[in-house]
Amino acid sequence: MPQQYRTRFAPSPTGFLHVGHAYAVIQIEQWATERDAKVLLRIEDIDPTRCRPQWIEPIQQDLQYFGFAWDSEVRQQSQYLDHYQQALQHLRDLDVLYPCFCTRRDIQKSLQNQSKPSQFFDAYPQTCKHLRTQEQQKRMAYEPFAWRLDCEKAMRMVQQPMIWSEQGETHTVHIQDMGDVVLARKDIGTSYHIAVVVDDALQGVTHIIRGDDLFSSTPIHVLLQHLLGLPTPIYHHHPLLCHLDGERLAKSQQSIHLRHLFEAGISSQYLRDYLDHCDGVWGFPSHTSAIDIAHQLGS
Repeated sequence: MPQQYRTRFAPSPTGFLHVGHAYAVIQIEQWATERDAKVLLRIEDIDPTRCRPQWIEPIQQDLQYFGFAWDSEVRQQSQYLDHYQQALQHLRDLDVLYPCFCTRRDIQKSLQNQSKPSQFFDAYPQTCKHLRTQEQQKRMAYEPFAWRLDCEKAMRMVQQPMIWSEQGETHTVHIQDMGDVVLARKDIGTSYHIAVVVDDALQGVTHIIRGDDLFSSTPIHVLLQHLLGLPTPIYHHHPLLCHLDGERLAKSQQSIHLRHLFEAGISSQYLRDYLDHCDGVWGFPSHTSAIDIAHQLGS
């Protein structure tokens, strides 16, 4: 019996969903419909500084009104922090993490003083990478710190080419694609990178359909999957919905919130039809009100 494909939609509860989220949902639905795949809903709420529990219900309500039907129970990341801690402990046991005591200001200052730019995409100057164990332990006792991935050591440990598939094309992970990213932040004890690879494995996700703003994160995720003994899904990164000037949509623009568009009288079907034929461009100036958008769409 052939394996049933699974993908997911994974918003963060930082406010109302906007039309960019709806556009992403359509990309996921179209892919899933063509393959009779299951679509899961995940709430990515590990960051308490940005995420608020009161936004979870409105997100689900707007998705339901938009006609998005998900399979299985909703997974809420904040309820599974122990899973991410287990993954981090495994990486510590492999000795591929090191504590970083740098603030953002420290990092910016170090980069400004460099004679040549960093070869890594995250541009971390590796200030704390070569601290002696004794100094690490001493500072960890009284200074806040984050855990960074030693990518060079991790790549040597895997000892095999790491590849991933993107819409039929094969990509190979290279050290220059990563840099020593933060895997456990000082304030939340984990990170997007850890949480997403653990969740995708535990939920049996076979294909990841997401915006191309996350394309650069994929090599990190593939490396983590190898280190943690997790399967690597197949990836598809789609363009984001943008304004006429090419700028991506932002949650701060209230006129493009799904809730406000629905309240202005736009039906989910009208909005779906528009997004399905807009070629990735939201053709309304940012100052256009939800009511004016409703009138122009003729809903």
